[in-house]
Amino acid sequence: MRLWHYKLIPVLPNQMLVSQWRECIAIKKQWEKGTLKHRLVSYVKDYDKLVFLSYTIQVTNEMQMRNIKFQKKYKDEIAKFCFTPTKVQEKNENQYYEEHNDRYLKQCYYNLQEKYDRGIINEEEWQKIENLFKEEIWN
Repeated sequence: MRLWHYKLIPVLPNQMLVSQWRECIAIKKQWEKGTLKHRLVSYVKDYDKLVFLSYTIQVTNEMQMRNIKFQKKYKDEIAKFCFTPTKVQEKNENQYYEEHNDRYLKQCYYNLQEKYDRGIINEEEWQKIENLFKEEIWN
């Protein structure tokens, strides 16, 4: 399990974006059951659930922009899970995990670079990643 750095969502290859959506669904289900113990994503429990909702919305918005279909019922279930009856709906844009810092961006970048090197990501997909983040990664 992994939540990709939020800045990479717009350039993730379609297959990886769909996989990220599945990860969000799995995280919600495990979190709800109290079984979310995966070392790479368990930090989400340390934050307000609205941060998770914000991340999920970013993923689904990107999927919609690319005309990738997904079942809205899961987005609704995540929203319901993240809002409690006493919680006032807050603007949930631009809420990110502290773990999604520059160091984590580089880790994710190198993870994606390895996928490119092994042929999992094609040249066109890699160029989108490289073009968007080359300066940010190295500065």
